[in-house]
Formats: sequence, structure tokens, C-alpha cells
Amino acid sequence: MTQVKKPWTLYAIHHSHTDVGYTERQEKIQQYHVDFIRQALAIFQEIESGRRPEWKGFRWVCETFWPIESFLERATEQEREAFAGAVRRGDIGLSGTYLNMSELTGKELLESMIARVRDYGESIGVPVESAMTADITGFGWGYGDVLHSAGIRNAITCIHTHHSMYPLWKKQQPFWWELPSGEKLLVWNGEHYVFGNDLGLMPGLGGSYTIKDEFVIDTAQGVTFDMAEVRIPRYVKRLQEDGYPFPFAPVMLSGLPTDNGSPNAQLMDFVNEWNGKHGEDIRIQPVTLDEFFAVVREHAERHPEDIPVHRGDWPDWWTDGVGSTPKHVQVFREAQRVYQKVRRLDPQGEIISQDRIKQMEYELTLFAEHTWGYHSSVTEPWNPFVQELGLRKEAFAANASTLAHRALYDILEARGDALLAPNRPMRFKLHNPHGYAQEDCAHLIMEFWHHDLIKEGFEVRDETSGESYEAQLRIAPRGVIISVPVRLEAGEEKVIAIKPVKAERSNTAYRNDYVGSDRMMDIDVPQPKGIDSWKVTSTYIDTPYVRIDWRKGEGITSWYDKKDGKQLLREDRLHQAFTPVYDVTRAPKVQDMYEVRRKMGRNRKGPDADISVGVLTGAEVIMQGDVYGTVQLTYEVNGCSHYSLLVTAYADRPRVDVAVRMHKDSVWDPENLYISIPFGGPQSTEGTELWIDKVNALVRPRVDQLPGSLADYYCIGEGAAYVGNGTGVAIAMPDTPLIQLGSLQHGYRLLNGDERLEKEPAHLYSWAMNNYWETNFAATLGGFYEFRYLVAWGDGAATPEAALEACRSMNAGILAWRVR
Repeated sequence: MTQVKKPWTLYAIHHSHTDVGYTERQEKIQQYHVDFIRQALAIFQEIESGRRPEWKGFRWVCETFWPIESFLERATEQEREAFAGAVRRGDIGLSGTYLNMSELTGKELLESMIARVRDYGESIGVPVESAMTADITGFGWGYGDVLHSAGIRNAITCIHTHHSMYPLWKKQQPFWWELPSGEKLLVWNGEHYVFGNDLGLMPGLGGSYTIKDEFVIDTAQGVTFDMAEVRIPRYVKRLQEDGYPFPFAPVMLSGLPTDNGSPNAQLMDFVNEWNGKHGEDIRIQPVTLDEFFAVVREHAERHPEDIPVHRGDWPDWWTDGVGSTPKHVQVFREAQRVYQKVRRLDPQGEIISQDRIKQMEYELTLFAEHTWGYHSSVTEPWNPFVQELGLRKEAFAANASTLAHRALYDILEARGDALLAPNRPMRFKLHNPHGYAQEDCAHLIMEFWHHDLIKEGFEVRDETSGESYEAQLRIAPRGVIISVPVRLEAGEEKVIAIKPVKAERSNTAYRNDYVGSDRMMDIDVPQPKGIDSWKVTSTYIDTPYVRIDWRKGEGITSWYDKKDGKQLLREDRLHQAFTPVYDVTRAPKVQDMYEVRRKMGRNRKGPDADISVGVLTGAEVIMQGDVYGTVQLTYEVNGCSHYSLLVTAYADRPRVDVAVRMHKDSVWDPENLYISIPFGGPQSTEGTELWIDKVNALVRPRVDQLPGSLADYYCIGEGAAYVGNGTGVAIAMPDTPLIQLGSLQHGYRLLNGDERLEKEPAHLYSWAMNNYWETNFAATLGGFYEFRYLVAWGDGAATPEAALEACRSMNAGILAWRVR
């Protein structure tokens, strides 16, 4: 009996790529996608009516849920039922993604947005088990757990290799992604999302963007059938020559050769002609995601050796976009933290309705979506349309901030917040809404007229226990701030009161007065043995826990842990603590602003980049009190007309806060600004490891991540920590989520798993800002900024869990409000 040879199969996954604000105004993109669903329904109506029988077998996948949600809000009941019916029949496929996201989104927000997809599928009786992403080039490790927890078992990626690369050293490679929970997600690491167009599957609507022909082909009028007859067999042959073990492969395609392209039934014209002519050798089959993954899982059962298991983080090359709008990312991150507090303070929705929560989540998500601006932001930054779309993108962060803070203020008012009124008492409620203890300073803010009441002295007491607290007063613009060190257990609440207490007058003169008659204190007096020092000077800070030294020209040269008797700065550091490192790649002329950026490839600077390092030029003591002391260090660095550090050390704990303040010059050329954070040591240091959090998952960069993935930089949630040998250093970064580990020099980039990375020192930097992308990044970073870095060390950071929890706690701060 002769065995019938099965044809090799290309599974065509037809979808509309969702890019919000790259090609049009955001609301116009939304209008497009709503209409795309109506166009798809019209196609299926033509098929069902018998008017277009040749289109039978057409499939279309909704790449993200945002268009569906938008459609359902605007659709008639008849349209909603028609859409649900098409999904139930398998004509339209759902995807378990809300939008193509950056790595800014936290776990709670992701869970809520993915739940919208899951809930809709359940409401129409179609479980959402598969997801797809397009463009984006990686995912925080915890994101996989969010998908799996929502019932999603399969995911396919369409990675765009512009300034990026796929992992695993190869494309068209499925693998089992082992998640932090230990569960596994079946992932297909696929081709670009218009690869099917370039192969020729959509008549006349392809090109050469993803195809490298051996000779120049004119695709100005699209890819013809004749071209497809060359490209498709050649592609299949190359897969087979590379040892590709599968008798099939998926290819994505769009109905138009653009982002946000419509569905297009012309696909079936090509499919029918191709299968009629070549179907015995290579067959083309339109499918949904679920249909495709059913084939993959069937193959996996018969050939499990073809699908390896990989465990770890999947860093996103395109996460660097968050550095192009640093001010608005800062607003977003604070808004997301407030959103999390709101959900904890009002878990049953008794004060804040679910509709308000959903609107807050929507604004947060639309900002964190992967598109950072209009496609010509760099080449024509003055264009009103470019500026309009940029402001619209940034408005999502501002709107989220407004909604989140309004919700928080409503909750606090319901909990007795004493709003502005005469004779408002100096009473404050402190509350910890989190599931972990908080040990921090509560900052109690009062109006300027209270200063007259307490300027001669005051005390702070717990109204229930009578406990007295250390406190420090600082004059602020239009007010005063009392800082009080407190500890709150998870869920704990305290009420404390500030009362005026007349302090004793100082003596007319005393014997050990080292302040001269010129009112200057510049004699360094040794402390008696056994007495903890607490001194802030223009050349060093000395607390019971740390000694920090700096030198003019160099910067912060020492960060000495006095309790453990060791230096916390790494010996092989290239730059001192919190020193700025700036680079700029000059375009030869204005017309080259695009091209000089394109040529950077996987680098974020050119080979001729000018790199400069900040020089410390001055130091000034700002204050010293019972709770903390502050010094301002001023630097000169290219690219900034002002750069200074406000270094605040605490008397009662091993913690130092550093506020980086800068006036950034407006520069059109591609540039980067890094801030050195040289704690810990090289990744290979025995006993000490660097940890970060990715969607609440603990990750060791270059250790807990996929082979062949990005190893230069990472987008973190709360901070970074060096942990080992029973101690650690936790570095909270509330404002700047990007960290850089790879070399700051231009060169060939090393991917994770490359043996040469073992010798790469992995110096830690905060990557504060960049404008290097040639299309949709903001062209200029000019303006005023303050970025905060909160550093704590010792036993409280002795495990990765404790260290990252410390980062989360420091970023959240103590919640405090006035009460009557």
C-alpha cells in the first residue's frame, strides 16, 4: 500500500496589528479597529449568504482585546451577537492580550486587564486559551504567570527585530516557557507580523521589509503570485536546511501593508489559487490561534523532543522607550502605586465604584502601551500633529494620576480626612495598607501658619500608647513638614499628634562651642569613644550606620557600612556613586537625524559617540537634625546646565536617599544619560548576586532569563538589590525603571548565554533617559527633572524577597493624612 505524502503546511494567521498613536490619533485608531470588526463580520455575512463561496475558510484574529471592548461599547445588540457567533464558530479568533504592552505595567494592572479578555470569553462560552503579541520583543517573567493564571496556555510572538532581536538564537521556534510558579506556557517564537505579506499571501499588499532576496525585486506594486512562487518554497527549503523539525510553520499577515490594517478576504483568492497549483507540496491554511496551537500540541505529544523547556525572564529590547518620556513615566509610576493603594484601602468597592477603577486602569494601560509617539517624532519634531499626538500619549499618564489621586482623596475623606479649615488640629492618621511591615519616615505636611505654633519646640506622640517619637521640622514652600520615623505592621494604623512644647533657651555661652563668631562651623571634632557619631559636613556624612566621603572632581568615593565594617561600593567601579555619564552621537546635518539613529542597530549610540563623565564641583550642607541630614553635591556634565545630588542620611537606620536634580539641555542629536550605582560587585562575585523584580517575579539578570535574550538593560518594577552572605543592599528606584548592565561603549552586543558575558563586569547604572530611536521617541529631553534613589542595607535586605520588599515599601512610603 502506497503511503500518501502529506503536504508541508503554512498556517496563515490573519490579524490587524494594534499600534495606538503611531500612525494616527489614538481615537482614530480606535475608530479604525471598531470598523475592522464590522468589516470582518461583513465578510462572514457574504460567505454565509452564499454570495462569496470562494471565501469559505477565511479566518481573522483579533490581535488584542482593546478593539473588541471598543466595538462592544458602540455596537448594536445585533452586531454584538453576530460577533459572538463568529467567535463561537471559530471564524474569528480571540487573543488573551489587552494591548501590546511595555514592561511598565505592574502585576495587579495586568491581571485586571487580562481578566477583561477572560471574562468576555466566558460570557459567550468560548474560553480564551491562546494569546498573541506583535511588535514587542519581550515580557517580564511574571507576565507569563498572569497569562497562565487567567487560563491562557498558548502564546505566539511576532517580534520586530528593528533595534532588537528574538531569543533562543532562532525564530520559528516553539518552547515551553517555565514560569516563576513552575507552570509552563507553550510559546511559539515566530516571525514578524507582516512576514506573510512579504511572502506574497496577500495579493499586491506585500514588500521586502522582512525578506532578504538574493537580488533586487521591485515590490512597489506589492508581491505578485510569481514572486510568491519563488519566496515561499525558498523559505520552506531554508527552514528544512536549518534542521527545522516541523512539517508546518505559522506566518502572520495583515489586510493592508501597514500597522492597524483591516481584514481582507483577498487572502482567500491567493490561498485558493496557491492550493490549486501547489497544494500537494506546500499547502496554505488560514487558522485562528487555537486552531494553530491544536496542531502544535498534537505534534508535541508525538515528538516532545522538538519543543525544549526554557525558564526565566524575557527582557524586552523595546522597553527602552520608557526612557524617552522620563517625566511622564515618573507620573505613571506614582499613579500606578496610588492605584494599588486605592484597591487595598477599598477592596470591596464601597467608596470607589468599579467603573472608576476601570477608567483608572484604562488610562494607565493606554500610557503603558508600547507605542511612544507618532512615527515622525524625530524627523519633524515641530510638526503640530507630532506634538499633538505626543501630548495625547502623555495625557494618559496625567489622566491616570488625576483619577488615582481623586479616588485616594475620596477614600481618605471617608476615613476622616480633616480638610482645610480654621483651627484644624495637628493630628495625623498613619496607615499601612500593604501586606508587609513598613519602617520609614512619615512626612506630616502642614500649612505655613503652623510654624508660629511650633517654631520654639514641639513633640510628637502616639495618642493611644503615649509613645513619643523623634521628629524633625523642615520649612517647605508654603508650609512645614514634620518627619517622624515610625514602624507600622501590615494593615496597622496609628494616630499621632503634634503639640507645641516650649524648648529651653540656650545658654549665653558654653565651653565647647566650636561655632566661631563668624557663625561658621568648620572644625572637625572627634567623638568620644562609645558615642555614635552623627555629623553632616561639606566633605563627608557620618552616621551610626554609614560614612560617605566625596572629593571635588571625583564625586562620592566611599560608602562605608560601619556596622559590618565594609565598603559597599565595588572596587572595580568605573564611575563614582550617582555620578552622571552622558553620551551624544552627533548627526552630520539636520537631515541625518533619522539615519544616524537607524544605523545604531542593537546599540543605543553610534561608534563615534562623545561620552563625558560628571565632575563634582561643589558641596553644601543643607541641614542636620535629629532625624536626618542633607548635603547638596553639584556637578558639571555635558548635556545639562545643572546637575546636583541631594544626599539625605538618617540617624536611626542604615538608609540614604539620593535625589538627582537636573536641568537637561534640549538636544536633538541622539543622546543618553546614565547614573552610576556602583554597589555590589560583578555578576560572577561569589556569594553576592544582583536581583530585580519583573512583574513581582524575582529575577537574577543574566541568570534567570532565556538564552539568546537581551543582556544589556532591563525594565524593573521597584528596584534592584545585591544580596549575599547574610546581608544586602536594596536600591529602590521609584521614578526611573531602566537599569543598564552592559558596557556603555558602542560595540557588538552579547546575548544571554554567551560565555563572554562571564567576564563582562555588569556595572549597574540607572538609565535615566534617551532619545535615540529614529521614529517615534521624543526628539528632545530638555527640561527640569528630579529622580529619586532610596538605598538601604544590612540585615533587612539579607534575602532577595526582603530586599525587594524593602524597595517596594520605600517607594510606597507611609500613608498619612490629617484627622479631626
